[in-house]
Amino acid sequence: MDTDLTLVLGLIIGGFSIPSIISAMSDGRSPRVSMIIILLAGGLILYALMTHPDGYSFSQIPDVFFGVIGRFLN
Repeated sequence: MDTDLTLVLGLIIGGFSIPSIISAMSDGRSPRVSMIIILLAGGLILYALMTHPDGYSFSQIPDVFFGVIGRFLN
């Protein structure tokens, strides 16, 4: 799998799990599944950061994000 794709998937999965954590905590439930999803997203992001030859900087993340989306829209 491409490291750009794994970074974007990790960011998207992590972003979608944050509202789930907030919802579980406001309802008084334990956010077990949400925390597992956060660990999965963190693993994907860490894998992308470790296997990309030059690494990523914060300024590259929007370019990578829209580049991956652009590949799937064509």
